Amino acid sequence: MRTIRPTSARRLRASLTSEPSISPFRAQHRATPCLLCAHRIPPQIPAHRFQSTSAGSNTRETPFDAQTSPLQQSSQPQTHYAFFPNSVPTGPPPEGHFTIDLNALKKEFLQLQARAHPDLHPQANKKRAEALSSRINEAYKTLQDPLRRAQYVLSLRGIEVAEDETAKVEDPELLMEVLEAREQIEEAEKEEDLVEMKTVNEERIAESTKVLEQAFREDDLQTAKSETVKLRYWINIRESIHSWEKGVPVVLQH
Repeated sequence: MRTIRPTSARRLRASLTSEPSISPFRAQHRATPCLLCAHRIPPQIPAHRFQSTSAGSNTRETPFDAQTSPLQQSSQPQTHYAFFPNSVPTGPPPEGHFTIDLNALKKEFLQLQARAHPDLHPQANKKRAEALSSRINEAYKTLQDPLRRAQYVLSLRGIEVAEDETAKVEDPELLMEVLEAREQIEEAEKEEDLVEMKTVNEERIAESTKVLEQAFREDDLQTAKSETVKLRYWINIRESIHSWEKGVPVVLQH
């Protein structure tokens, strides 16, 4: 383990003794922007959870026929996965894999959204098209991001962590690592100073994704939950590096 600067140790002690542990989660309730153009789509209509025939993994999804106009579907898909039968044909874990071919997912999304886009439908069907387009956007945004995907898969199993402010990592060594990363970002003089940190952090994200793949495959929801919480910290660091500005304090999103 690297030598810890005094400022890091003081911050860690303060965070562990006088304040609650850092929670990396925040609620996200925003209107969904169209990912194809500048068109603004109203906030998503809440998606229905899939219905399971048991408390285990035997779940069924309403298929989404890619050859039929989205507005002609008799019923909308019940999960985000059902929108993309070609790129994620086996659905969510544990039947399906946690990892996804992102290129295939993007290709299928563009094809689907091109047909569902509100501008391509008459005024009488505009609102319905907007609602469906919003759901397609949200499904894609969720599945293409490993953190959102993990949170979503857990929510399908009744485990909510995306908005759980009590969900946090209690490992002091991990918290020290996060605090050190924050200090290094704040103290960077130029973007080049963060290149090595970015590489290391992307490796952390990749490792967390592997852990989640195995945990979901084995239906180990406790490990999946704790790793999802840990992944949120690495994603926070990624976002902080991406938005770095000299002299601007780094604030972990709760």
